[in-house]
Amino acid sequence: MEVELSGKDGVRTRQRDALSPADDRMYGLTKEQLILRLAAVSGADATGCPSKALRLLTEYVGASLFFLARYDLVQEHGLDFVVSSNWPFDLVRRVEAELASAYSRSSEFDKCLSLLQPKFALLPDDVALPHGISRQYCTLLLNVGRNRLALLLLFPGDVVLSPERLRETGLMAGYCLSLTSGMGHKAERDFELTERELECLYWIAEGKTSDEIAMILGISRNTINNYITSVMRKTATKTRSEAIAYAVRNNLV
Repeated sequence: MEVELSGKDGVRTRQRDALSPADDRMYGLTKEQLILRLAAVSGADATGCPSKALRLLTEYVGASLFFLARYDLVQEHGLDFVVSSNWPFDLVRRVEAELASAYSRSSEFDKCLSLLQPKFALLPDDVALPHGISRQYCTLLLNVGRNRLALLLLFPGDVVLSPERLRETGLMAGYCLSLTSGMGHKAERDFELTERELECLYWIAEGKTSDEIAMILGISRNTINNYITSVMRKTATKTRSEAIAYAVRNNLV
């Protein structure tokens, strides 16, 4: 069944709830063909640039252009956040500000809930687009290890999107990228949590207060608070709840 959804900022998009075998004709690849080609790409160059895999995924979902960004680097200087893209360069520069703004407004819980959930927005009216490409774009958030990534897709104006295929694309993109080492020279954040900090993080995730953790570990309440403050500083979180969400999402507890 085809439905029309109204998303953020009044963006409207047509989607299908599910695909029948006949619907596959709308897209360039079936799931079986995609898996075989992704396996061939990964086997041939598992440590290389992910562009080949992203091109296959873009074709699979019915999109025209892809842009993969390190979502957690968009606030830093330069274009280090760009992992791989075939978007026009000027368009990448314009979208950078939108990514930074969206990232800064999101809490840790929002980031967790947004994973693999397609979100739609419109590019500014003054942006020049390739012929036949819709001004609407789709964003899929995914994690690869500790890296937060955003896959942005541009579609032809008459495409009918499949939420199922979009989520599958996000999952397979994460899997393919986990096999590569070509995700930029800032692969991990430059921090390490100490054993004590991890212990405190574990106990606050269990719902313990500072006084209770102090009793469990046999150290003072002030020392516990200092450890927790250090954890939040290193993980760039603002509250204990955000630190817990960060820890769960990154398999730290």
